[in-house]
Amino acid sequence: MGATTRIREAVMSGTPAEPTLLPAEPLGTGPGEKGLKDNALGLVSSVAIGLASTAPAYSLAATLGIIVAGVGLQAPIITILGFVPMLLIAVAYKELNAVDADCGTTFTWAARAFGPRTGWMGGWGIIVADIIVMANLAQIAGSYGFQLVGSSSLAASALWTTVAGVVWIVIMTLICYVGIEVSAALQRWLLCVEILMLAVFSVTALVKAYGSHPPAGSVHVAASWFNPFAVSSTSAFTAGMLSAIFIYWGWDTAVSVNEETRDKERTPGRAAVLSTVLLLLIYALVSTSALSFAGPGDKGLGLANPDNSGDVLSGLGSAAFGTSGVGWFLSKLLILMVLTSAAASTQTTILPTARTSFSMAVHRALPAQFARVHRRFRTPTWSTVAMGLASIAFYVLLTRISGNVLSDSIASVGLGIAFYYGLTGFACVWYFRRQLRRSVRDFLSKGLLPGIGGLMLLYFFCYAAFDVYADPAYGFTSVDLPVVGRVGGVSVIGVGSLVLGLVLMVVQRLFDASWFHDPDVPRSAAEPGAAAEPDGAHISG
Repeated sequence: MGATTRIREAVMSGTPAEPTLLPAEPLGTGPGEKGLKDNALGLVSSVAIGLASTAPAYSLAATLGIIVAGVGLQAPIITILGFVPMLLIAVAYKELNAVDADCGTTFTWAARAFGPRTGWMGGWGIIVADIIVMANLAQIAGSYGFQLVGSSSLAASALWTTVAGVVWIVIMTLICYVGIEVSAALQRWLLCVEILMLAVFSVTALVKAYGSHPPAGSVHVAASWFNPFAVSSTSAFTAGMLSAIFIYWGWDTAVSVNEETRDKERTPGRAAVLSTVLLLLIYALVSTSALSFAGPGDKGLGLANPDNSGDVLSGLGSAAFGTSGVGWFLSKLLILMVLTSAAASTQTTILPTARTSFSMAVHRALPAQFARVHRRFRTPTWSTVAMGLASIAFYVLLTRISGNVLSDSIASVGLGIAFYYGLTGFACVWYFRRQLRRSVRDFLSKGLLPGIGGLMLLYFFCYAAFDVYADPAYGFTSVDLPVVGRVGGVSVIGVGSLVLGLVLMVVQRLFDASWFHDPDVPRSAAEPGAAAEPDGAHISG
């Protein structure tokens, strides 16, 4: 029995008349053969999804204060340097997508390069990072929703922000269930207003900082802000870089919807690179202007103020725009943009996770139920709903054990990001290793750049997980572990979630070992004595 026949039988098993399943038709594991809606997205929509998944306004609101608290006036250069590994890994995504436009992305690419077990862990890295960050997204959405209507008491309530966050997850899960085109159309409109508001805030903040009556604590931009060697310590630099990587993370959603994109071998990769470059411009402008306007101090508007470090834009918006007339409207609009940014990112976080688990199920690396597709919407059903439910469960659990959901979730998700992005970089180098001497372009785009990106992320992962984050004094949560003793909660959440993946991989192998014994992805470039070029390697980006 061929691989495609086995997959078709696994996917279509169950009740034949169930309305959420596609009618019987040939299903395969290759790009465009899984039943997802084809040619639904163009380049503009793909870039919009990549940017919206990163959620610039939300990311800055949740992270900029944390970066400033760690590195002080060097926050702008840290946000700029966070772009470097992201761009290098985006190049790896572009090259790998050109030869295998599979919505499983790192899952299938790592399997091509290193084998089924590594591929399974790559897919799990995507899933667990997205589930962890959903806690942060839901917290921001819940808090800003209450702030928007002027209810500061509810915004400060852990119970009610959790309830509101859960409602947001449910709503965004339903939108993703309905269809990719609805998701993309919503993202385009929200993104335009979001970027416009960030630009207006940045200009207003700089004008007031350099005006005749600057706010207390404001400082003028200096060249030292862009000197990474001025950061006080290696640990502060590493923690700052992982936070900066977090604010860029999400552009890979543009690649995870590759099977639903026009020109699927080229458009998703271009969208990923364009997204990272646009994010660099946005973050450099906003971080510099906000720091100049508020200053790094630990009092008042200062970005390092503990009261502001988890959410800087709500306070800075009213201070920059004012609290009456047009200023009141603009400050409320900025809050609305952070709210919709978090909601949009909630939606675009569900998209790649659902498609990763969907692809894993189609390839027999997860139970076949996760490969079900809605016959009308052509979206993954079980995978989308399961992502929403898992996110709600983790969010509620984290609010019970963490003193600061925003800070701890941001820090721990950085480890998951570094893991699967770094793995993608190494997979690119190993998969294309026989082509690296073919031309200068191949050496750079398929080898050197992805390899450097992978090494950078490997360093940040190891140093942060086993030194910075393992310190019980780091973050707002610590855990007593047998033998090891008391360990920082951020390290436990980040590393522990990956270890959980190893356990689940063993469980999956016990129930269905077909993926591990007979993976249906070609590994021609990775196997000794194989052909000199991988299948499809002639396609250029």
